[in-house]
Amino acid sequence: MRELIGLAYLAICAAIAVWAARRTRTADDFFVAGRGVGLVPFAIAAMASTLSGFAFIGGPGLVYAIGMTAVFIILPAGVTNTLGAWVLGKRMHRLGTARGLFTVPDAIGARYRSPAAQGLSAVAILAGVVGYVATNALALGVVIDALFATGLSNGIWIGTAVTLAYSASGGILAGIYTDVFQGLVMAVASTAVFVVALDAGGGLPAITRTIEAADPALLGPWGARGAMTALSFFFVFAVGSLGQPHIAHKYYMLHDLPRLKWYPVLMTVAMVLAQLLFVGVGVAVKALVLRGEMPPLVSPDDATPQFLLRFVPVVLSAVVFAGVAAAIMSTVNSFLSIGAAVLTHDLPRALGRTPVRQLLVGRCWTVVIAGLAAVLAQQAGLLVAFVGILGYGLFASTLVPALAIGLNWTGATREGALASIATGLTLTVGLEWLVWSKRLTVPQGITVTGITLVTSLLVFLGVSWLTGHRAADQLDADVRAVLEDQV
Repeated sequence: MRELIGLAYLAICAAIAVWAARRTRTADDFFVAGRGVGLVPFAIAAMASTLSGFAFIGGPGLVYAIGMTAVFIILPAGVTNTLGAWVLGKRMHRLGTARGLFTVPDAIGARYRSPAAQGLSAVAILAGVVGYVATNALALGVVIDALFATGLSNGIWIGTAVTLAYSASGGILAGIYTDVFQGLVMAVASTAVFVVALDAGGGLPAITRTIEAADPALLGPWGARGAMTALSFFFVFAVGSLGQPHIAHKYYMLHDLPRLKWYPVLMTVAMVLAQLLFVGVGVAVKALVLRGEMPPLVSPDDATPQFLLRFVPVVLSAVVFAGVAAAIMSTVNSFLSIGAAVLTHDLPRALGRTPVRQLLVGRCWTVVIAGLAAVLAQQAGLLVAFVGILGYGLFASTLVPALAIGLNWTGATREGALASIATGLTLTVGLEWLVWSKRLTVPQGITVTGITLVTSLLVFLGVSWLTGHRAADQLDADVRAVLEDQV
């Protein structure tokens, strides 16, 4: 049954790919969905590409292991949706329409009138994209192996091939509507699994009593890791969300800008429904293990798979397994499109060249990036573990200052943007490598991303202040009009 539902899910994704491919005729269609996406699919697609497999696999495992500390990763969702629409949405959309922009580095290059800033931010994004795609390819291989017993290596290549079937043909348009399909399914499935989880655990009061009797800190206000880690998570995932290119990039695609005011409501409701599984399965499995009704987990990441296999009806568990695979594929699609745009569009422009045949070249680079990520994913637990953790930190530390602050402050300068991007890129790679290789230990509760994001912000503000006399000359009239909300 699980295999049949999995195949049906993949068939629907393939049908969406065929539909999207027939409507993808230009680079505008391939990279920004022809700038014609409605608000509801826009919001659901943003939710789906944000959550990916983490909300359904990694998230419950983290709640199982550290309790309420993990909730501070998703707690900012109530803030970030409004913050993103307010800080980035309108300006990204209007700047994209005025200049015909495709990418996030496009916006940075236009804002500072700087090919160097566009190229440097593109390099940072490309490094993060490869890491994200490789880790998601590995996760997809695990899910496909669980469904079809293909073996991990074959699962990685099968998942990559299926994802490429719609990414290379339909581009971001295929990704958007695949996101819509799987986002709706996962919102419904998450709600159903949440109900099953509470029932299996004997109800919320019984779950709470069991966990508090064994380890009261898990359900305390800060969880097992304490206030410093919880607040660090909140800061990183609230502020860092403004630098995630797979979300910022989608603002170019929205067809009806005035309806953006409804985006925070739709996005928040969708994310709350999808994240019920995140918390519900985590605490239910913890209680079940403590009561001896489930064997101890070999790894916290086994929380969702083991719960689905043991307690959830076959049809519902199959839908969730397939939905997790689709969630991962949709996220991979978003990042493949972004990476292909960097190589097709941003780096040539940064080098003073005019991009040519962007639709064809973009499709070719999509295949290359996916293949490279699949090869990298074969190194499970080794290099992929390092490059995977780079993504979020790189995006946050290199893009938040130059993009999120730069589009809201006319006093920001080219020098400040270049300095902050360079600082974020070198410091994130350097610190993450030292921590990952156990050559450096950061203070308890502090994340590397928190350190690099704060440092990058301070560098951006400091250098912009020192070079503020140049700001006016670096700002084109149409860009100033967008920043000052005059268009």
